[in-house]
Amino acid sequence: MGIERASGLLLHVTSLAGRYGCGTLGRAAGEFIDFLAASGQSCWQVLPLGPVCSHWNYSPYSSPSAFAGNEMLIDPEALLAAGWLDASELPAGPEAAAGDFCDLDAAAAAQAARLDAAARRFYAASGAGAGAAFDRFCAEQGEWLDDYALFRALADRFATFQWSAWPGDISRREPAALARWRSELQAPIRRRQFEQFVFFGQWRQLKQAANSRGVRIIGDIPFYVNFESADAWARPEIFQIDPGTGLPDAVAGVPPDYFSATGQRWGNPLYRWRRDGALHAPTLAWWTARVRHMLNLVDVLRIDHFRGFDSYWEIPVHEPTAVRGRWLPGPGVPFFDHLRRELGALPLVAEDLGELTPQVEALRDRLGFPGMKILQFAFDGQRANPYLPHNFQHANCLVYTGTHDNNTSNGWFYGPETSAATKQVVLDYMNLGHRDEFHWQFIRLAMQSVARLAVFPVQDVLGYDGRFRMNTPGRADGNWRWRLAAGALTPEIGGRLLQLTDMFNRRPPARTLS
Repeated sequence: MGIERASGLLLHVTSLAGRYGCGTLGRAAGEFIDFLAASGQSCWQVLPLGPVCSHWNYSPYSSPSAFAGNEMLIDPEALLAAGWLDASELPAGPEAAAGDFCDLDAAAAAQAARLDAAARRFYAASGAGAGAAFDRFCAEQGEWLDDYALFRALADRFATFQWSAWPGDISRREPAALARWRSELQAPIRRRQFEQFVFFGQWRQLKQAANSRGVRIIGDIPFYVNFESADAWARPEIFQIDPGTGLPDAVAGVPPDYFSATGQRWGNPLYRWRRDGALHAPTLAWWTARVRHMLNLVDVLRIDHFRGFDSYWEIPVHEPTAVRGRWLPGPGVPFFDHLRRELGALPLVAEDLGELTPQVEALRDRLGFPGMKILQFAFDGQRANPYLPHNFQHANCLVYTGTHDNNTSNGWFYGPETSAATKQVVLDYMNLGHRDEFHWQFIRLAMQSVARLAVFPVQDVLGYDGRFRMNTPGRADGNWRWRLAAGALTPEIGGRLLQLTDMFNRRPPARTLS
């Protein structure tokens, strides 16, 4: 993974403070980097950076593209500085009025209007070399950008991401239809290209700023993509999609377990991993391009649902639940051997949570990828629980108090989901005779573990309760909306975090990252 013993914070970009409905890549992002550096933190972990939509309740794990950036994160003040927006087009009022939760519907609508105005001015402007930089970006990213921009323009025209419901000729990507629609939708296509040009320019500057302060960015890549995406529409040959109907013949999910009697039917199309007994070359090429693209954006990449590379649950498309499915072998070691041949070293983290088989753990260990340890999962009464710090078998792992899918640590400990008996077990394990400031004690427990990297959701550093969790799995709406209040991360909190970081030797020597 290339990270010394260190610690960091988990905060998605949308959760940054500001006055734009949700966080952006602007001033508040720079201030957060300053806080990380001042408090001795070496990593900033974010959630997936792809576009989000109301159609999927703004989940960063459900996107219309595996390559594009989320235009809602673009900093409007940078557009103003470039001359592409007028001051009257930015909201008035202090950011403190933004509150504790994003209004993502309003943020999306306002950002769309700003980007439409900025794109018009950009294309009307001349000089300053902006056109050459844009052309260069479009040429470099054309492998995915051209299809994505057309896909979004068509989805707007037909008012649906369900490309199989579009007129048959463009749904099937017939050459004449592609040419006709590219001509007819030229303006909205160029608008989408402009958004991506700006997003990746701003992200590159932000990452450079973080690296210059000794902070690495940990990104996140979902294993599956949506059927209603530019990827499935443009590259159906890499998915299990019936060429006759244009629809998946099987979909993804996980089987019934302790938590769900019917399992989870996610509905994503499955990859076509093999053909004629060998790994499918087009699928390998697409995945290689995807991982290369992401590693150009971040320093370390967390792979969600890592077990899918060992085995995956195939559900016939007509089945309403995940009960009737079967395990099939994933691409395994040959897939990662191919990536290493093409890309070199792979700074990847395996999301290896849930009920894993010995084969999944063996794959992770053979590849040398660090896994994840979640302290909230440690106290089930089993002395051999692998999430208890004394059971960590080696330092090649990341320890979290909780993730974006967990309750906050205070919400978990003080709330009703943790029984009185379990609370006492937790206190006994931590050698505490009191329940005060549980979040700091939990952070301390993670810090003192052997895990190479300790990561904490910002809500845990702030001691927030369960009202401020980021996501509740299984609940469709109300997620992904928590955001920082301006000034919440005070110097006092940073100093306390720095003290623990130093105490447990998690502050690497001062340096910048190339």
